Parts: sequence; C-alpha cells; structure tokens
Amino acid sequence: MSIQSFVSPDLIRQGFSRAMSAMYREEVPLYGALMELVAQTNAQVLRSDHRVAQQLRNTGEIERLDLERHGAIRVGTAGELATISRLFAVMGMQPVGYYDLTPAGVPVHSTAFRAVHEASLQISPFRVFTSLLRLELIENPELREFARSVLARRSIFTPGALALIDKSENQGGLDEQDAEAFVEQALETFRWHHSATVTAKQYRQLSAQHRLVADVVAFKGPHINHLTPRTLDIDKVQAQMPEHGITPKAVIEGPPRRECPILLRQTSFKALEEPIAFIDQAQSCDSHSARFGEIEQRGAALTPAGRTLYDRLLNAARDELKDFPNEKNAQRYNALLQAHFAEFPDSWAGMREQGLAYFRYFVTEQGLAASGALSASETLEGLLSRNYIRFEPLVYEDFLPVSAAGIFQSNLGDDGQNHYAGRSNQQEFEKALGRSTLNELALYAETQRRSILECCAALDLPPLV
Repeated sequence: MSIQSFVSPDLIRQGFSRAMSAMYREEVPLYGALMELVAQTNAQVLRSDHRVAQQLRNTGEIERLDLERHGAIRVGTAGELATISRLFAVMGMQPVGYYDLTPAGVPVHSTAFRAVHEASLQISPFRVFTSLLRLELIENPELREFARSVLARRSIFTPGALALIDKSENQGGLDEQDAEAFVEQALETFRWHHSATVTAKQYRQLSAQHRLVADVVAFKGPHINHLTPRTLDIDKVQAQMPEHGITPKAVIEGPPRRECPILLRQTSFKALEEPIAFIDQAQSCDSHSARFGEIEQRGAALTPAGRTLYDRLLNAARDELKDFPNEKNAQRYNALLQAHFAEFPDSWAGMREQGLAYFRYFVTEQGLAASGALSASETLEGLLSRNYIRFEPLVYEDFLPVSAAGIFQSNLGDDGQNHYAGRSNQQEFEKALGRSTLNELALYAETQRRSILECCAALDLPPLV
C-alpha cells in the first residue's frame, strides 16, 4: 500500500473530535446548551472587539476556534494507559507534560495527549487530559487488592479498535475506510455506561476512599467526563449560564480577568447525578456524579520565568484567602487575585520585553518589500522597531495542574479521603506509559524559534536564533 493512500492523523483526530462531541451532546443534554452559549459569546466578541478578532486572524486561530475541544478521562492500569497512548498516536497525539494531582487530594497522575506542531494544531486542537489511578494510595490493603482485581478483569478497548491500532502501527497509517472504522471503534472506549461492574456495597466502599476511585474502578471503561469548548470571554459565559438553565461554579479557575489573557481560565457546571445499576440490583437505584460541563479561555503560553511569577502570585492570593475558593469567598478571592496579579504586566509588549511569555513572529508586507536591501547584521529588535516583522502571543495548549485538581474536587463533591502525601512519581508514570512525556515549555520555545527562522528565510537573512 502506498503511503499516499493514508489519511492524515490530523484528519483522523479531527473526525474523532467531532464524533466525540456528537456523542457527548447526546449523552449530556446540557452540553448542547453550553455549546450554543459559547458560540453566541464568541460571535459577540469577534463583532465587538476588533483587537481580539485581528489577533486571531493573524495567528490563524480563528479557523480552529469552533473545533477546539479538550476532554478528560481516567484509566485504572498501566496496561490501559499504554494502550490509550497507542490509540491516541493513531490520531497524531503525543503525551505532553506530567501532572501530579495528589497535593490537591486527587489520587492520580496525568498527562495531556495532543498534537505538538502548530500546523497540526491548526487542523485539530483536540486534547485529552488522561489520568492514571494510583492504586498504591488506597490505604486499605483489602480494598486496594479488590480494586486491582476488578480492573484486571475488564477490557476497555473493542477488538476492532485494537486490530486497527496494530494495523496502523504495522503499515504506518490507515486508509479512509480503516480511518472511519477506527473512529467508530475508538469512540466505544469513551462511552458512558449506566451499569456498574460492582455491587452497591462495593461501590460505596470505593467511594468512601475517594469518589474518583469509584469512578475509575466501578465501570466498564473510562467514560469521557467532560468535553470543553474554548470561549473568548469566560466571564460573560459564566454570568449567562443560569439564564440557560446551567448552574455554574462560583469561581473561575486560573488567573484573573486581564486585557491580555495568560495560560488558562476554566469553569464548569457541577457534575451530574446519574442513575446507575449495580450487579446485585436489577434497577438503577443509586446515583454517581462524574460528568460535568466545562468551558475554557486560553491565553499566552508562559516561559519558565512567567510560570514562576504566575505561581508566586496565585499562591500569594490563595495564602491570603486562607481557604479553598468557594461560593462563600468567591468575591474576596477574585479581588485578591486582581490585587496580586497587578504585578504581572498586562501588555504583550511588556510580557515579551520581560521574557514572561512565548510569541510567534511574522513578516509584514513592509518587511517583504525591504527584504532585498537588508543587512546581514540585522537584529530581531531592529526588525521589530521598523515594522518588518511583528509578533503575536503563542496560545497555551496545555493544562494547569492546580486548576485541574480544583475542577475535579469541586465538581465531584468529594467528602471522603482527600489528603494524600504529595509523592510525584513521573518515572513510574512514564514506565506505565511506555515512553517519556514531552516537555511543554520546550515545545513552545521550539515553536517560537521556528517562527523566527521562518521570518529570516522570508527576509533572506541569516538565522537570528
């Protein structure tokens, strides 16, 4: 078979993302209402804020805005994690970053599967935050062994999906017919099941350890628990959610509202209470909270210096609050965030000058007109000052570990064990994964460097980096 007959992994990922969104809209009706609200808000922002609209046109993000989704799943074993990595690889998604959520009382560690090159991200910026349950953190030995035995008996992938993963790996890709079949088969791994795989008593024991432990162990597979669209104004969506029959969280996770957004802000409606049936009961007579609707607003990717400053300011605000942000202290927390983050420059130029964020560089028409007469001794700053090149912030494609943990805790309504020793174990996670995770900061730095080299090539200049 010729390699030319293979479907691009980017297009398989795009098709899978659309299929996932359609499935989730059917399973969670409020998700459809949330999507409509986000679409309306984005259209309003693009009409009223010409600066934002132009920035998105300059970077090409405007074309991907309606496609943007991130999902989240939780797997139970090293074998499941390794195979889910192979499944995502068929779609051109690689594990980026390592997230330890135990300091927030969530017994998992995680990575984000996504595309890594800006050209691939433009086609489909679909991401899946994937967590592995840390069975060693279950304190009760008998319960830990029970959970291990239940997970060992299940198979979360269809035979068809496994066969197509093997085929893709062996021949280097999938043709159109196989790609369509792969999307259909892979989707089954993420589907919700109302029937549990344990008894009611066993479910309650797992849930008493942590609601998330029950969510992972007690079901047939790692149902997608949220599918998040990107909004251009998360505060507006948050304020309008009640008008659409959606009850939002009180606090938007991440940095405060800014003229120039940074990293990631996210909010959600609380997890649904869904009826489930246990293996010792014929009828659904209990409920399980797992799935919720989330929205996000993405800003600039921060450099190591920017992340250090961000962490310091966020921690200072939370230290002063002396509590977990919630409905009762939301107003005070927002005020504290605004006060502390006044130290963080709120202009793209200021962030670039202080080395706090990553940027992409583009040649201007003025630069192209002058390209034949430029000196080999040109500098980046000199080219910027004469408007021969311009810059735009590089969008943050990843997740905030503290923010993700906060979303988990506040939505699951956990009242069980939520204090775990913060034992980060990236080596063990990567052993289960079967490969190393990629460093997100290195990816951003490489994208920035590549954009500068492209400008140099277009201007017929020697490399400036």
